[in-house]
Parts: sequence; C-alpha cells; structure tokens
Amino acid sequence: MTMTRDALKALTLAFTDAFNRDDLDGVMAFMAEDAVYDEFDGKRAEGHAAIRAAFQPQFDGVFGEMRFIEEDLIVDAEGRSSMISWTCAMKSADRYGGWRGLDVLFFNADGKIVAKKTYAKAEKPAMRRL
Repeated sequence: MTMTRDALKALTLAFTDAFNRDDLDGVMAFMAEDAVYDEFDGKRAEGHAAIRAAFQPQFDGVFGEMRFIEEDLIVDAEGRSSMISWTCAMKSADRYGGWRGLDVLFFNADGKIVAKKTYAKAEKPAMRRL
C-alpha cells in the first residue's frame, strides 16, 4: 500500500470511525498481529489478543457510550505515522462528560497499525450527573 499523506489520513479517520461505530472487529482489522498499544494510564498491550482484551470493556459499554470527536490530524507520510487529537465524549444512564487526548499511530507498509500510543489530558474523565 502506498503510504501517501492522503492514504494515512484516510486510514486514521477510518480507524477512529470504527471506534465511533462500536465496531471492535473493525478496529482490530486495522491492527497488525504484533502491534503494541500504549494506554493513557501507562499500561501496555502487545499483540492482537492483548489489544483486543484492552479494548473490550469499552465495546462492552462498561464506560457508557464513547465517541471520539476529531480536533486535529497531523500526518507524516515519510514516517508512516499520524497524530489525531480528539475530545472523548462519554455518556451513561446518569452521567455525561469526557476528556481530551490524542493518539499517535504508526503504520507498516501494508497499512496496518503497528503501534498506538494514547495520551490524555486528565487522569480520568470529568463526568457530571444528568
């Protein structure tokens, strides 16, 4: 796959969209088998099974509904990487809120994510009662 700026932008947005559609299989289709996921809290998941397990609570609705609203997207075609900053909007039966953060994604030549590094501006989401 040619790693043009446009191709990386499309991959990054499609990956984020899979999260917003609550499509765990779709998210995992973007990940290389030997990928690494560095979570915002310092935990690290290595490989498909571990990354899927790290994502599973989100897709099971443990945190309520989560949507990632794009703020900025920076692409480095030569380095096969992108940085997408977002606001994570969260809503449960009795609370709403969220936080801001970003993902730095690194792709292999086949267009699969080999590393996802997540950073957040808060230790935990700021939530308010409905």
